[in-house]
Amino acid sequence: MRAVVADYERHLKLERGLSSHTVRAYVGDVVSLLAFLTAVEEGSPSRGFTDLDIGLLRAWLAGQRTGGAGRTTLARRAASARTFTAWAHRAGVLETDPGGRLAAPRAHRTLPGVLREDQADELMRASEAGAAQRDPVALRDRAIVELLYASGIRVSELCGLDVGAIDFSRRVVSVIGKGDKERMVPFGVPAAGALTTWLEAGRPELVSEQSAHALFLGVRGKRLDPRAARRVVHEAIAAVPGAVDMGPHGLRHSAATHLLEGGADLRSVQELLGHATLATTQLYTHVTVDRLKAIHDRAHPRA
Repeated sequence: MRAVVADYERHLKLERGLSSHTVRAYVGDVVSLLAFLTAVEEGSPSRGFTDLDIGLLRAWLAGQRTGGAGRTTLARRAASARTFTAWAHRAGVLETDPGGRLAAPRAHRTLPGVLREDQADELMRASEAGAAQRDPVALRDRAIVELLYASGIRVSELCGLDVGAIDFSRRVVSVIGKGDKERMVPFGVPAAGALTTWLEAGRPELVSEQSAHALFLGVRGKRLDPRAARRVVHEAIAAVPGAVDMGPHGLRHSAATHLLEGGADLRSVQELLGHATLATTQLYTHVTVDRLKAIHDRAHPRA
């Protein structure tokens, strides 16, 4: 079974091109499934791959639910099981594909918290004021906040950027997203200014032999870690009165919502965010509709 799991992991990495985080999650789910499969119950013989059927898959999910797994987790684990059994069938490990009949509760799609446009403006003003002293870390932090909000890119994409990814002449950044897919994302004049100042006055102060071509650096000169970038955003948001605490993903949500509210079409926002399906981007239409309803309830005399 270890050999099968190793082959499956290589398939996810090399053939599917999934991120390391997704691969870890899928492989972990399969390890859990196989551990359940091979567990010897009292009075029952041990089971192997040939015994894997829809009944065992459902029993595994039921055990996960009993153990406290929520709807979102169950939905992901069911998807992991279906992906594994489909691959195992194609690879000749299983004679049939029992996962095709496996259903799971739909995951709850929670509406993301977003900044109001005035709060986003306040955030940018605060980061600009913090960079006024020309401290290299403050210049970096301002560039991070400006670029995240301007482009809506993920924090992992931000930290993976090299200096050469920025095209100032066209004001676009080349981003490597999920599945190693490259996309070009535009950014505005304020973000361009913050990036220019960081590259000219901030980055040279932090650069070291370990910096290579990384765009954003930590205080020791290494490529900025996503955890450090999250701290930067949380601390910046804390300076905005009334703003809900959020990290880089909150700025991504805010950018998408403000684009749609400004008249951008859904397909364009999908391409900018690097969503594989339009269904993911459509979540933001619910956000904008809910905000419009809240404004209507507050402002209309017959709401």
